[in-house]
Amino acid sequence: MRRVLAAAVMVMLPVVTAFAQDMPDPSQIHGRALPAPEFAVGTVTVRVVREAIGNDIAGQEVRVTVGGTTRTATTDAQGRAEFTNLPAGGEVQAHATVDGEALESQPFVVPSSGGLRVILVAGIAKAAERRAQEEAAAAAAPPTRGTVTIGGNSRIHLEFNDDQLRVFYLLEIVNTARARVDIGGPLVIELPRAAQGAALLPDSAQTASVNGDVVTVTGPFGSGTTNVQIGFTLDFDRSEFTLSQVFPATVQQVLLVVQQSGAIGASSPQVPQMAERQAENGTRFLVGQGPTLPAGKPLTLTLTNLTTRSKAPRYVALGLAFAVVVVGIWLGVSGGKRSDAVRTLVAQRSQLMKELEQLEVKHRTGTVSAERYASRKQRLMTELEVIYSELDDLHVGPQGGGEGIAA
Repeated sequence: MRRVLAAAVMVMLPVVTAFAQDMPDPSQIHGRALPAPEFAVGTVTVRVVREAIGNDIAGQEVRVTVGGTTRTATTDAQGRAEFTNLPAGGEVQAHATVDGEALESQPFVVPSSGGLRVILVAGIAKAAERRAQEEAAAAAAPPTRGTVTIGGNSRIHLEFNDDQLRVFYLLEIVNTARARVDIGGPLVIELPRAAQGAALLPDSAQTASVNGDVVTVTGPFGSGTTNVQIGFTLDFDRSEFTLSQVFPATVQQVLLVVQQSGAIGASSPQVPQMAERQAENGTRFLVGQGPTLPAGKPLTLTLTNLTTRSKAPRYVALGLAFAVVVVGIWLGVSGGKRSDAVRTLVAQRSQLMKELEQLEVKHRTGTVSAERYASRKQRLMTELEVIYSELDDLHVGPQGGGEGIAA
């Protein structure tokens, strides 16, 4: 399961990155060279900002060194200094000094096609220290009334296991305020009524809990994100299945990931299009991205072309178990006919042993899944125990038939 989720995360990175580009983290892009295919060959721009994107520093001297030679330029009103005609293939590093702080880029190579953009961010350490102090003060202050949303990096992931659908809600509860907020009570997510075995995944916040099909996240909610990750299963017995979920908070962006199996199709009114993608390990996914979903509005996802297994073996097993019970009752009131009953039990025992042997062969050859093997073996062993108990009551040995009945 963890491997599949990790592959899904890698598949979703382009989508998540596109969303995150609205407010990039300066520390993640400081000093990095980014491709600019629209530039002429040998062109590099260096942008200098203070603490955050948009706080451009104009009139700042910038230096680049290439092949032992240093060139200088001054930033314009947008904080950019431009260098042209740099030698393709040459290794370059950009430098600037802002308020006594020395800034430098990572070394980069001038491409033979297009150019590069570089950004230098001053005051990152001071900004981080100030934010830490503000967060500490906010954590110590009484919470204020406010709201939270389900962040744009949240996603719903689905995968299949025989006739079961495994569902994972990987949610980020976002508080954009600097102070803790009280939303007027806990955040309560009611899972689909058919949800089975709902549980929190290890990375969930300690304030989250699950009781049956209800997930509760208690407040107040700290500034930033609170991770809530839930897993549960759903049974399906038809080729088409619809999952419906209502969230108590606005979902900033709907992200759906469905593990592909066979010709399975997926569609949602909230997601205009589902596209197929493949992870590095070969696992295929259907991935969809939709707009903001208001609180209280259902999110629905319909799966088609599902493969279902015949329920006949399950019904046969139930019928056999019922027959064993009936035979036991009949034996209790009809002692004179025990010989016929024993022969019936022995025949049933032989059939179960044959099924058990066939199951073991399939297990050794890998033609049955581990989950299905364990489930069927448990069922066969339980029914054998019932039959052996009935035979024991009739004083029949392990290999005995009707002839071995004691007087």
